[in-house]
Amino acid sequence: MYILGDIGNSDTKVFLVNSKQKIIKNIILPSKKINNKILNLKFKYLIKNFNSIEKILFCSVVPETFNFIKNFLKKKTNKRCYEVKDLKLKSLINIKVNFRQVGSDRLTNAISMLNNKDNFIILDFGTATTFDVVIKNNYRGGVIAPGLKISLNTLSHKATLIPKINLKKIKKTIGVDTISAVRSGFFWGYAGLIDNIINLIKKETGKSFKLVITGGFSDLFKSSIKTKLTLNKNITLKGLYKISKLIK
Repeated sequence: MYILGDIGNSDTKVFLVNSKQKIIKNIILPSKKINNKILNLKFKYLIKNFNSIEKILFCSVVPETFNFIKNFLKKKTNKRCYEVKDLKLKSLINIKVNFRQVGSDRLTNAISMLNNKDNFIILDFGTATTFDVVIKNNYRGGVIAPGLKISLNTLSHKATLIPKINLKKIKKTIGVDTISAVRSGFFWGYAGLIDNIINLIKKETGKSFKLVITGGFSDLFKSSIKTKLTLNKNITLKGLYKISKLIK
């Protein structure tokens, strides 16, 4: 059994996976509110026999949370808990950017899609909205735009007369009240941002790409993006599994 996890700014997702990449169980934790009580409770549900664990691998953008989980699992399993960047990723992908500054989650997603023949743009609707560019076996970098949820929450927090709003797809552009106006601005605004950035990446590289989208708002935008795309919610987990093969 493998423990594979994705520690994001908002949530930490942990999966118990067998050697055939089948998900046995999974848990979700709040990344910045993790403590021993929460870990004991959640991992008691996730794993019945800690001695069955062969490999542990996380991609993390919250070092403090990763270190907390790493120490917890070390005591439970007596196995080393790896972070993606602990491993020699160059054997899987050529990284053409500042290795220290690119997020482990983005590298994991890139490795997930890598097939050495196709080019990919990976669009991830997370805490930030990120675009990652993979050309054959090269990770070329990408774009980081503000995340939808955090932008929406900031607007309602800073603007007294704008309430908290759940984002939905909206057909009309012109809003007739505050809620529909905000929904239109965010939905059509981000739809335009996405299409524009994709087109700029194509123009700058002179390449054609397969577009893969993932993350919380991917379902909302899948039919509004003009480029043909594939929706893949398990891209990070697939990448973690591929990278876990580097652990001996």
